[in-house]
Order: sequence, then C-alpha cells, then structure tokens
Amino acid sequence: MWDLRFTRIQYLPKQSEAEPQRFLYSTRIGFGLKIEGEGESTGTREDHGLRTSALKFWSSDPKSLIAQGAGYWRYIPANGKTSFLTWYDYQPRLGVAGRIIDKLIFRPLLGWATAWSFDRLRLWIERDISPQVSLRMAVIHALARLAIALVWFWQGLMPKLVFPNIDEKVMMAAAHVPLRLLPIIGSIELLFAAGTLVLWRWRPLFLVNILSMIVATAVVALSAPSYLVGAFNPITLNALMVFISVIGYAAAKDLPSSSQCRRTPRETE
Repeated sequence: MWDLRFTRIQYLPKQSEAEPQRFLYSTRIGFGLKIEGEGESTGTREDHGLRTSALKFWSSDPKSLIAQGAGYWRYIPANGKTSFLTWYDYQPRLGVAGRIIDKLIFRPLLGWATAWSFDRLRLWIERDISPQVSLRMAVIHALARLAIALVWFWQGLMPKLVFPNIDEKVMMAAAHVPLRLLPIIGSIELLFAAGTLVLWRWRPLFLVNILSMIVATAVVALSAPSYLVGAFNPITLNALMVFISVIGYAAAKDLPSSSQCRRTPRETE
C-alpha cells in the first residue's frame, strides 16, 4: 500500500456494473490492534479528460474516531501533465471529546498522512521508487537523525553543563581553550541537536556533522592523543557518528514529503 492511512483495502465483487464498488479497509494501529471500516465508490464522471470519482466511507469499529464521511478523487490533465486532487470530510464519534481530539490531533495528523502518501505515490510514478522503498528510506533517515540528535544532546548536556567532566577540561586545557568556554560549547552542541531535528529536510546537515567529527578527532589527536586509546574514546564515538551521517545522507535522497503537496485550495491563498 502506498497510502499511509490504510494497511489494506479489499474490493468486494459486484453483481452488476451499475452497482457501486464496495470495499473494506483496515489500518493497523500497533500492539496487534487494527481499525476496520467499509466504503463504496458512488460513481465516476468524466468531462474533457477530467475524471472524478466520489466515495463515502464509514466504520462501526468503536476504536475508529471516524463514524462516517465522504470525499472524492479527481484527475486533472493540463499542459501535458496530470494533477491529482483529493478532498474528504467526516463526522467524528465520541461527542464533544471526539471533536476536540479530532481538531487538535487526529485531523492534522490525517492531513499530513494524506499529503505524505501522495508524494510517496508521486515518487513511484515519476522516479520508479516503490512505496516500500520510500517508507524504508524514510525510517532509516529518521533513525539517523534521531541518533545524531541524541548524541549531540547528551554530549552537550551531561559532561559539559550538568556534570562538567574532568576529561573534557583536560582536553580543553591541552588545546589551550579557556575552561570558562565549556558551558558555551555545551550550549552549542545542544543547539546542533535541536537543529538536527528542526532542519529535518536539510540534507547537507549530515555533511556538516561529518566535517565536525573529523575536526573534533583531529583536535584531540593533536592536543591529547592519549585519549584516543582509552575506553569509549573519541575515535569510536566520532567514527560512529560519521557512519551514521553517511547512512542518513544516502537515505535522505528522494524522500517523500508532505510539503510537496498543496494542502489548501487555491481560492484561499
């Protein structure tokens, strides 16, 4: 499935062509649980190459926030290209609580999943990158980002700000760096950790991280080489960060992105 909103869609047999096309859908939500629902395509209209397919959907599953809804898919050929447009709306269940959850969490998340999924479809059509590969690369990229951010966060916070480490001070003294700069260096590392997450789509960040690790290793090798052979030394840590950055940089090429899809109608812009 290329659509992140569904795990499985099963089309049911029709008795005649005049009948609406009914289908069953399910979405896994983790811990062995899934949400199930039904729907039907209520008709397709073609007009000068423009093709519109309307549908309605509903779920009696109490785990589903969606009670019932409707929407359409539209193919719009123009200037040798084809645009794809979708719109949907639904009624949430669970009364006032359901409407609050829907407005604050579920509907924005569903909108993001829709846009991200259609960009995944675009990559499949335009660059022959299968949805499975897109998802796998997105997961690898996310893990690489999180790992790098975690290392920078921990190294900036614990040995420099919360529990100033003697080894940090020795290496700074050997490099003739004033010890009063230790908290500033820690704060810079925290900012880099935040930037790794905030600049999620900025691929060159991995190259910046690689260069930073090479420079840091060279500084330690020149000023305090004895630390290169100790337990949990800069060589192993920095090399690991370089390898993770290379993996992240490779995975970040041609990732699906919700920002590639228009999220609001043109009339409102």
